[in-house]
Amino acid sequence: MKKMQLAVSLLLVLAGTHVLAVTEKNGFDLSSSLVPTGEILAGGPPRDGIPAIDRPNYVAAAKAQYLKDTDLVLGLVHNGIARAYPIRVLVWHEIVNAEFDGEPVVVTFCPLCGTGLAFSATVGNQNLDFGVSGLLHNSDLLMYDRQTDSLWSQIPGRAVTGKMAGTELKRLPVVHLPWKEWQRQYPDSEVLSLDTGSNRDYSRDPYAGYDRTERLFFPVSKSDRRYSRKTWVLGLQSNGVSKVWPFPELAKTGGKVMDTFAGQPVVIRYDAAQSTASAHDADGNLLPAVRAYWFAWYGFYPDTEVYKAEP
Repeated sequence: MKKMQLAVSLLLVLAGTHVLAVTEKNGFDLSSSLVPTGEILAGGPPRDGIPAIDRPNYVAAAKAQYLKDTDLVLGLVHNGIARAYPIRVLVWHEIVNAEFDGEPVVVTFCPLCGTGLAFSATVGNQNLDFGVSGLLHNSDLLMYDRQTDSLWSQIPGRAVTGKMAGTELKRLPVVHLPWKEWQRQYPDSEVLSLDTGSNRDYSRDPYAGYDRTERLFFPVSKSDRRYSRKTWVLGLQSNGVSKVWPFPELAKTGGKVMDTFAGQPVVIRYDAAQSTASAHDADGNLLPAVRAYWFAWYGFYPDTEVYKAEP
């Protein structure tokens, strides 16, 4: 009887080990995952192998001599503060834990999806700070908060595992602009400095050429070939409703589109020369739209409405 109990105990231990192996990756517990665990993939680097910037330093726009006019920046104006985050810095770190007049904000960038987004990092009464998990879902960055170890999917801005599962972060409006244009609009802007605390070659893009091929490094759960995978789009999502404006469609317009989203009027502004677009409400306020590759947007929002320019 004792031998049988011992054998049963051993089997239970082995079974538990097997379950753990299936429901844990990079040290994260996936047992509460809201997405299929088989779709959560290791991107290569371990947890924190891509170092988030936790103590960002900024310089005045006039002193950002390390930027070329054509360098793309992620621009954010919040709490009266304008800041530019150079993509060639973000591509090496993916996350910046920042503060805007005392409010915690997380600035994020996923090189595989081309998506730069910013969120308020306060959930309820809890302030969060984030790291890079080394995991991906739909080829998109999964970040984690250090307070609860929950994993957050970047494009939806939603926690998919852990204590925070199902919680959404408040998205903040950002724009992608060449440095010269951002500096023209916000000459008093602060700029993320190259003094990041990490030894990286910010003059080199480790993903150079990725945007010019159809190749994906990691699979996505859903795909659509109406546009090539790396076609730029601008998307809006709210309360289960999503709509996307592909740049090839916007290129057929005069650069300004009067449209609607979720029953409300929106204005889409497109600049072909700078390959940028932005969404605004009827009062001209910038909306939290997402600039992304077509494959990335469709992977999360396969039921999205797609804008088509009139012939």
